[in-house]
Amino acid sequence: MNIHITNLKKSFGETTACNIPAFHIQSGEILGMVGNNGAGKTTLFRLMLDLIKADEGMVSFGDVNPAESEEWKKYTGAYIDESFLIDFLTPDEYFSFIGRVSNIDKATLDERLSHFERFMNGELIQNNKLIRDLSAGNKQKVGIVAALLNRPQLVILDEPFNYLDPSGQSMLKKLLQEYNTTTGATVIVSSHNLSHTIDISSRIVLLEHGCIIKDLPNDNGSASEILTEYFDSMS
Repeated sequence: MNIHITNLKKSFGETTACNIPAFHIQSGEILGMVGNNGAGKTTLFRLMLDLIKADEGMVSFGDVNPAESEEWKKYTGAYIDESFLIDFLTPDEYFSFIGRVSNIDKATLDERLSHFERFMNGELIQNNKLIRDLSAGNKQKVGIVAALLNRPQLVILDEPFNYLDPSGQSMLKKLLQEYNTTTGATVIVSSHNLSHTIDISSRIVLLEHGCIIKDLPNDNGSASEILTEYFDSMS
């Protein structure tokens, strides 16, 4: 899934939240987005997913503009925050809902969920707790699993390592890399965790005040030194 961003701008009052003249994400990349709080990562994701409207410019997924068509939803999986969840359902009920909306039969749904057994750590399936009563880490897992159930060709995850314990973070890195390898999906991840982002990303962009200020290849962690120097200089 190739993604093109053209002259994309968004401001809140006098604050520029996004200003990207041109940017291209190659099909099959794992793209990491890093930056300090307020850099514009979440705003960019919300613009890409048509959750907020741009002041100018556009995003296209292949030939589809998300602001003008619903077609992109068939091949996109995303988790930004808890607002994506239906918190009065149990995880089982929520996954079943995702399956029905995505026309996934029960046998296929069960088979796909089985791939996430280790990640879910036996705490989500056949658990009668409502999502709203789960720990922050388990809510995060529900959102991530739900985003991947439809085998999307575009995956967008905002701060997916948040709230996960070290084992969960390690399993998530492997899960995303394996998903990318087996499906060829484009995966875009934002994170404050520089180490995890470097570990999984084939390319990393650094945002500051809504602008992309560095676009770095990350073969074998090659972006690490430049990014570490940048964040050290900010402290």
